[in-house]
Amino acid sequence: MTAADAVPIVFVHGTRFSAGQWSMQLAALQDEFPVLAVDLPGHAKRSAEPWSLNSATEIIASAVDSLGHGPALVVGHSLGGYASLEFARRHPKRLRGLVLAGASASTRGLWATPYRWVARLVPRIPADRLTQWHDRFLRRLYPPEVVEATIRSGYAFHTLPAAWDEVLGRFDADSMRFVQAPVLILNGERDPAFRSGEAEFARAHPDARIELVPRARHLANFDAPDAFTDAVRRFARELPAVG
Repeated sequence: MTAADAVPIVFVHGTRFSAGQWSMQLAALQDEFPVLAVDLPGHAKRSAEPWSLNSATEIIASAVDSLGHGPALVVGHSLGGYASLEFARRHPKRLRGLVLAGASASTRGLWATPYRWVARLVPRIPADRLTQWHDRFLRRLYPPEVVEATIRSGYAFHTLPAAWDEVLGRFDADSMRFVQAPVLILNGERDPAFRSGEAEFARAHPDARIELVPRARHLANFDAPDAFTDAVRRFARELPAVG
């Protein structure tokens, strides 16, 4: 693959996190691919912006255009994966491939019930206490090079209720029919909740496959950054040339 052929890659973070979630992937891939990670509305540098899926998809579209290499591979984790599905529906010509990481569960029906409960609970807990809990959690589980960029960017607890309210009840395997590009469903092996619909999501698309990151949980790119990055790299190299 020449520099001119390299697939641009846009990374979209999960709930409450930021572009910093992808620091390891950006560092590992930037010598081969044009890469960029975005902050979704209400998160990190966009903390003051109100959340909406419409705004999220336009942010992803702007990132794709800014890389200047045509349609991009979009890698979305959790909330970012569902936002990327919406981007695929609204901007099919800007999408060259899609990686859904921890975003292959239906957000409809009973599955959504505990998440609605959490969304109601979060605003009742002081943000500084939530920040302390998250900092300790991340530092206990992961080395500094994996999580420090995320910790420095802070957490968007205030955005969680609005973001989940819009996503819950909206997505299921039928959403895959709007994706007009190859799909890699990339899940942590030990992420049963968000793997629950992976088979249905894969069957709903003519060019989708499932790959599991061994021993990884929901934050697969933190649990196994090298394996996660390698899966994205291989998928990017396999994507057909534009035109």
